[in-house]
Amino acid sequence: MNRYLIENLFGIEGLNIAWYGIIIVFGMFLGGALAVIRSRKTGIDKDHIYGFALAALPICIICARIYYVVFEWSNYKDELLSVFAINKGGLAIYGGVIGGVIAAVLYCKIKKISFLSFADTLIPSLVLGQSIGRWGNFVNQEAYGELITDSSLQFFPFGVYIENIGEWHQATFFYESALNALLLTIMLIVYPKLRRKGYLLSFYMIGYGAIRFFVEGLRTDSLYIIPGLRISQVLSAGLVLGGGIAIYLIRKYQNPERSCENV
Repeated sequence: MNRYLIENLFGIEGLNIAWYGIIIVFGMFLGGALAVIRSRKTGIDKDHIYGFALAALPICIICARIYYVVFEWSNYKDELLSVFAINKGGLAIYGGVIGGVIAAVLYCKIKKISFLSFADTLIPSLVLGQSIGRWGNFVNQEAYGELITDSSLQFFPFGVYIENIGEWHQATFFYESALNALLLTIMLIVYPKLRRKGYLLSFYMIGYGAIRFFVEGLRTDSLYIIPGLRISQVLSAGLVLGGGIAIYLIRKYQNPERSCENV
């Protein structure tokens, strides 16, 4: 399928509306709706959800772009203006997540609200958005895995046919999407049983870190620190470790007496 829903909008050459963008916006919309619904349980004023979304969006986009450019610098060093050409692709989810964390910390500090409570409200929305957003990779025919030569395995969702090279490859975008959906389901089920603020954030760090570490090992288009060492796997391992440390600190220093309606 065409990666663009609309090409040359208003007759302007190169002004296109990509399916990827439509899918991302759809994921953001559903994620925002979920956050508003969950704010009733976590005690966060829903107006903070709207305010944070407006403040965080540009920060997340900038950080996602910076992350990608830093690790693909060889493609930009000779034409610096291309750094700003995000309409041609080049946003990394980990950069966006880092930007979101920075924005959340600053927002909570300015508004004087609990970061852990705010994170527990937003984390399921992030996972939902990540699950939906991966389908943009399907449209763009990217983020796929190793070549599948066994014809009995050349079927979706195990594999995906990449039209421009005429080959079947592992559908790693789908693996991550499905695993994120499973992670979200588990998070929503176990949340009422979690008696401390920040547990859901820690759960995400460990769960998503493990998912991404696994999927990244199958992909053929990873960003590398050095040959053989994928940056996303390093960050994923750090995320899992950080989640474990966070659980330890929460258990050590936080009073467990809380209810899921009053985080």
